[in-house]
Amino acid sequence: MIEPLINCFRIPELRKKIFFTLGMLALFRVGTYIPIPGINTAALEEVAREFGEGAVGLVNMFAGGALTRAAVFGLSIMPYISASIIFQLLATVIKPLEELQKEGEAGQRKINQYTRYTTVLLCVIQGLFMSRWLQRMAPEAVPNPGIGFDMMAVLALTTGTILLMWIGEQIDEHGIGNGISLIIMAGIVARMPPTMFMIWQTHVDRNLLSPAEDKMGLLNIIGLAALYVGMVVGVVLVHQGQRRIAIQTAKQIKGRRVFGGQRYYLPLRVGAAGVIPIIFAQALLMFPSTILQQFVRTARRGGVVWEWILLRLMGLFHPESNGYLVIYVLLIMFFCFFWTAVQFNPLKIAEEMKERGNFIPGIRPGKRTSEYFERVMTRITLAGGFFISLIAITPYMVQRFTIIDMQAAYIYGGTGLLIVVGVALDLVQKIENHLLMRHYDGFLKGGTRVRGRRGS
Repeated sequence: MIEPLINCFRIPELRKKIFFTLGMLALFRVGTYIPIPGINTAALEEVAREFGEGAVGLVNMFAGGALTRAAVFGLSIMPYISASIIFQLLATVIKPLEELQKEGEAGQRKINQYTRYTTVLLCVIQGLFMSRWLQRMAPEAVPNPGIGFDMMAVLALTTGTILLMWIGEQIDEHGIGNGISLIIMAGIVARMPPTMFMIWQTHVDRNLLSPAEDKMGLLNIIGLAALYVGMVVGVVLVHQGQRRIAIQTAKQIKGRRVFGGQRYYLPLRVGAAGVIPIIFAQALLMFPSTILQQFVRTARRGGVVWEWILLRLMGLFHPESNGYLVIYVLLIMFFCFFWTAVQFNPLKIAEEMKERGNFIPGIRPGKRTSEYFERVMTRITLAGGFFISLIAITPYMVQRFTIIDMQAAYIYGGTGLLIVVGVALDLVQKIENHLLMRHYDGFLKGGTRVRGRRGS
């Protein structure tokens, strides 16, 4: 591994791209520590530890802790991600957007323009919600609440997200890797060292061989380390996992020469949905508990039975309950199939193959090919959905069966681990492509290449 890393800096073009990317990510990290004007940061630190779960904890993880610091990058790049997902979904049901997608680069530029406008709108809405949330949850951190603070917070947060969009585009153009993905990855990775230090300070006994009852010893540390390594290995295997479908091209005879007749493979990824199902499931589960909390405040006037029912429902949607985990897994499975269906259209692929004269050996072109694709994709999506569900509930299991709190348990699975592994593999593959183009060895010996997200 050392020699390929040294080779990265021997290539002037690649060295420039790496330093530029690191500089842009450093700018992102600086922005996560610049507070919104009008915030009392000392008072905010005292209540920040309470904001570790639910959708707030998810956004804070993507923002590298900027949300709980009320920084100008507090919304991170999430409004842009949300806008992109919205237009991906709308393109499947709105004909003009679908036509724009088919126009190629010009149509994609138009969709990107709409996405940016929607991002600004989402920033204004989410910024206003964040301003109100800060004034309600941490009133001592906002010395001068009111409409003036709302306007300043919305302006600062919107500007911060737009700046992050610009940073991501600059990394795409002048750096290495996908800019938006690297920003999210940098935010997640930046929280890992403080979390590990907090686990060591809070939960690990100084006497590793004879720990106290409420502390972890050497065996616990080894077990948690092995679990983390196992989860990373599992994510890599599923992320790289593919079902390769053999495709035969039709033969064409022109004069005395025969063209075509080659065989290639169409890779179908096991984890095609990525982290989208977990994000959708967490966002959806946030609403029942929030709505029920509002009802419980007025339930006491409606009678004991009504209050008991609402409290039972709140317990069902509490992250520590078994019912919550069951609903969580079912939602993840549903969104795995839903997002895969949005991204992968077997009928369209089968028709395109039929028009080009390509076919799957042993399968008739057209409807039969479409049914075959749908059957195969259903099986691998089911397997991928089960594994993603396992990754998603691992932090809850770690928190339930150990003394580690939920904020620390998030490093053992969930959205963060899937994103970090996926982006890291994609980044390594792009760096390796530069090395191989300059006749250097890759990161793996024996000529084996690291296959990233687009590997075949």
